[in-house]
Amino acid sequence: MTEKDLLQGKRVLIVDDEPDVLESLEDLLPMCRVAKASTSDEAKRLLETQPFDIAILDIMGVYGFELLEIANKRRVAAVMLTAHAVSPENIVKSFREGAASYLPKDEMVNIISFLNEILEAKEKGESYWGRWLHRLDSYWERRLGPDWKEKDKEFWSKFPFYE
Repeated sequence: MTEKDLLQGKRVLIVDDEPDVLESLEDLLPMCRVAKASTSDEAKRLLETQPFDIAILDIMGVYGFELLEIANKRRVAAVMLTAHAVSPENIVKSFREGAASYLPKDEMVNIISFLNEILEAKEKGESYWGRWLHRLDSYWERRLGPDWKEKDKEFWSKFPFYE
């Protein structure tokens, strides 16, 4: 099975206030049935009235964490996507609030691999977080510094998917 096979025909909601991000993600996911929203109200309406397999939620500009709560209630795997809100605090908050993943916009070009791994983990009843954190180790160290987990040592010491 190729990566595109898992995503084939999946319903994906993309929420971002930047039109170029919406367009780029749609272009990267031609195998999916994509719905786009540029405001939190529009995204809320779509999440509450239509079925989705995955929601890609911008954190800033569209109240991504409020939308995450709705996605969780609807059992939609949610990926938190951000450029400006990349921080250890938002990584921890995303995990604690039930996101399937947290992806920096810098890594958006790899969205097919990330979404496939989320779908694969979901099918197996596993968490995707461990794979994701290890895969982006060098990115986080470059972006946040080598001691980025120090601020919340207690959380990371108990985090079941990361060594």
